[in-house]
Amino acid sequence: MEDVKCAKEFLQESSWQKGKGKKQTGRPLLELPAAEGEAVIILPEPDMLEDHTVNFLEMIELRATIRQYSKESLSLKELSYLLWCTQGVKMANENFTLRTVPSAGASHSLETYILVNNVEGLEAGVYRFLAVEHSLVKVDADRDAVSNCFSTFKVVLNSAVTFIWSTVIERVACRYGSRGYRYAFLDAGHVCQNIYLAAQTIKAGVCALGAFDDEQINEELALPKDEQFVVYGAAVGKI
Repeated sequence: MEDVKCAKEFLQESSWQKGKGKKQTGRPLLELPAAEGEAVIILPEPDMLEDHTVNFLEMIELRATIRQYSKESLSLKELSYLLWCTQGVKMANENFTLRTVPSAGASHSLETYILVNNVEGLEAGVYRFLAVEHSLVKVDADRDAVSNCFSTFKVVLNSAVTFIWSTVIERVACRYGSRGYRYAFLDAGHVCQNIYLAAQTIKAGVCALGAFDDEQINEELALPKDEQFVVYGAAVGKI
């Protein structure tokens, strides 16, 4: 019952009436920058990616969660495609970005981390996606330790790549106050649905990952406490 009480308190404190009156000040960064001297891996440009003809109704009907994957690698172009479909930047200025997914007030608080097991031309490890530059930077994190943060860690270990979405909560809270916490989780749902649909077009499967050790995964990714935290994940692999 204590868990239910906490959930109810969260809903009350993040109500529109309460949340909108507690906005923060300042303009947060559009994305976390690469550290000085950090090697940046340029991904294939979105306009160079292959177009896919799909039957939309069939794609919706056949959408399913897949937990077993083949040993076939994802290509770097396919990874680039999935990153573009989930966080691709269509337009950017110093105040906001417009992306391939909706976000409350175009806040786009999510940062994408990927745990790479089997991608052609990319060393196994953990990376962060720079959405504005459409590039990757290597993250100093233990791949096995991050995998073990998920309750279904065997799915993560079997995947070609696992997407991990964290929120830099200031980006959305500065406009919506405590209600921004709700929006961060809703935005993650939009992103995950996109990866399910995009993966089908390249004959890959997806398993959404909502069960993980919050404290441990935030620590493994060295996320600043209370400022950035993991909200969702998804394992992807060829089928």
